[in-house]
Amino acid sequence: MSQLINKLKQNILVADGAMGTILYSDGLDTCPEAYNLTHPDKIERIHRSYIESGADIIQTNTYGANFEKLKVFGLEHKVKEIHKAAVQIAKKAANDETFILGTVGGFRGVKQEDLGLEAIQYHTEIQVDTLIEEGVDGLLFETYYDLEELTNIIQATKRKHRIPIIAQLTALNTNYLRDGTEINTALQRVVDSGADIVGLNCHHGPHHMQQSFSHIELPDNAYLSCYPNASLLDIENSRFKYSDNAEYFGKVAEQLIQEGVRIIGGCCGTTPEHIQYIKSSVANLKPVSTKNVIPIKKYNSPSHVNTQQQNLTTKVKARPTIIVELDTPKHLDTETFFRNIKKLDDAQIDAVTLADNSLATVRISNVAAASIIKQQYDIEPLVHITCRDRNLIGLQSHLLGLSLLNVNEILTITGDPSKIGHLPGATNVYDVNSKGLTEIALRFNEGINTDGDALKTKTNFNIAGAFDPNVRKLEGSVKRAEKKIESGTHYFITQPVYSTEKIEEIYEATKHLDVPFFIGIMPVTSYNNALFLHNEVPGIKLSEDILEQFEAVKDDKEKTKALSLKLSKELIDTVHKYFNGLYLITPFQKVDYTLALASYSQSITSSKQEAIL
Repeated sequence: MSQLINKLKQNILVADGAMGTILYSDGLDTCPEAYNLTHPDKIERIHRSYIESGADIIQTNTYGANFEKLKVFGLEHKVKEIHKAAVQIAKKAANDETFILGTVGGFRGVKQEDLGLEAIQYHTEIQVDTLIEEGVDGLLFETYYDLEELTNIIQATKRKHRIPIIAQLTALNTNYLRDGTEINTALQRVVDSGADIVGLNCHHGPHHMQQSFSHIELPDNAYLSCYPNASLLDIENSRFKYSDNAEYFGKVAEQLIQEGVRIIGGCCGTTPEHIQYIKSSVANLKPVSTKNVIPIKKYNSPSHVNTQQQNLTTKVKARPTIIVELDTPKHLDTETFFRNIKKLDDAQIDAVTLADNSLATVRISNVAAASIIKQQYDIEPLVHITCRDRNLIGLQSHLLGLSLLNVNEILTITGDPSKIGHLPGATNVYDVNSKGLTEIALRFNEGINTDGDALKTKTNFNIAGAFDPNVRKLEGSVKRAEKKIESGTHYFITQPVYSTEKIEEIYEATKHLDVPFFIGIMPVTSYNNALFLHNEVPGIKLSEDILEQFEAVKDDKEKTKALSLKLSKELIDTVHKYFNGLYLITPFQKVDYTLALASYSQSITSSKQEAIL
């Protein structure tokens, strides 16, 4: 057994504080880890200052020294060099009583990352192997937001090395991880994966950390650690800062020891002064072997919440169902728009889909339109939500507002980039993509937001996903659909199709998927429109015969309309052979086209039902 684990049996150990805080206050303009190579004396001085303040444990300056993070600074080719230098500097600063932990930070942060576990493990293994080769006393896996990532990393490390592992999760909430797992449960899983010391670091100051640890049990086969931030984050003169509260930090440290913590240090904003106060506060304390754990208050959905209500998914599984897309106006003259909504309502359309600034073009808020529709009409609004325009805060607020309005049908989309729209200089957010947004909405249905906090009730979102059949190889769209289903998508709405062969191809490619599809039909309104679709819209190709038919009637509006409806009806016939879901896309606000096609669809499905009866 290692000296570090033996020491913890009867002792409280004090760890160091932040490295980056001090470097940034000195004008750091690159990543802190780069200083291992360019300013080793400065890193050594900071290590020494923590040791002189009472730290029993210091960590290498390698938190963000992985391939992906170093790539931002053009240093990805120096991963090993940076880690080797970090350990050498720490050893130079340490005395005979100092334990040196090799630090490895998590990849998956608050924002969604596309990096898979296999790639994460590959890059982490390089860090771990280098740190161990250089002779660290243990490994510190810190600031891990993702439980799956951390447990996999620990298991992979344990299979290869015998070295003490301190593993620390980061929670945005005092009680839950962002995936809704209770922190106490999560830490037990980390212990089960092989960690020797488990705990929390970052995001919260000492007060909120103490609240978290009041709900955490003492693990049977591991010890607890805690590295709080100095305080909540503040901004002063456009710069981030933390409270100057070292004495207070030391007093709360005593409470954390009573909650079972055996290694206590500091994270963002902490300085050698904080560590000095911690050392003096815990100097005469001994580890606790028992504690009273405060249960977390649970919230159940109120009895009036109908989680079994009928929605588009249940409808389309039971009978032919029609939804219609009608874009909100680009101006404030909404008379025509709502008059058309009334027509769709009277025609007994099941839902009207409201795009979210499609093609990156500013339109009236679809949420505002949906609110009026819910109040004044019987037709169900299906609201599109794009990830382009809102960050994680805005997206969650948006979902909460929709739930408050009882708007439960949503389509999650990544969103067209702003450069294709009227304001190409507008910022694209993309904190998550459509898959990530679906996962957020699904968690809302479980009563939990992205930081793991309880919503105190559950939402009832029925989540649609977009399906693009107009690609070179349909297999790619099907694979994306399968991933969306895994994330919680309940049904799909396709882009418009223009051939019966394509509809049959969609059926054959998706019939193994146990979710409904609404097949998109958008009438061609003119010969020029046909040419545009054929030549300028990626993936869409009209047959030469169709182009010739539209060209032959291009100067006669009535004949053009009749041809358009005839061809669309032929497509609808094929849709109803294979699918219950029909998605009519209103072209250029020409709702008369949509009403005619909806009436045709209803007539043929009614005839079929009567024949069955």
